[in-house]
Amino acid sequence: QVQLVESGGGLVQAGGSLRLSCAVSGRTFSWYTMGWFRQAPGKEREFVASITWSGPSTYYADSVKGRFTISRDVAKNTVYLRMNSLKSEDTALYYCAASRDSGTANHADQYPYWGQGTQVTVSS
Repeated sequence: QVQLVESGGGLVQAGGSLRLSCAVSGRTFSWYTMGWFRQAPGKEREFVASITWSGPSTYYADSVKGRFTISRDVAKNTVYLRMNSLKSEDTALYYCAASRDSGTANHADQYPYWGQGTQVTVSS
């Protein structure tokens, strides 16, 4: 079993930055591909970024490429999402998730483990 706890969300002005953190416990962190997803009100949950356990390799949704950076600290069992140049359309509940799949892992159904989410609100 894997437990995930997100933090770091908040209210920020457009153009600003935030760093989300996801603390992982319960199983060997380095075995998992870690992903960030987001869900805005009335919309489907969408892939944001993922990072594999080996390499590591990173993958991004086109909408955040060049603005967001996913990273991990294996020693701290934590994965991060650095978000720069935030836009109002980035407003959503952001979820951290863990998958045993390799590769891009950009579908929510590849992730059996999820955190509770952290709210990001970008004011224009």
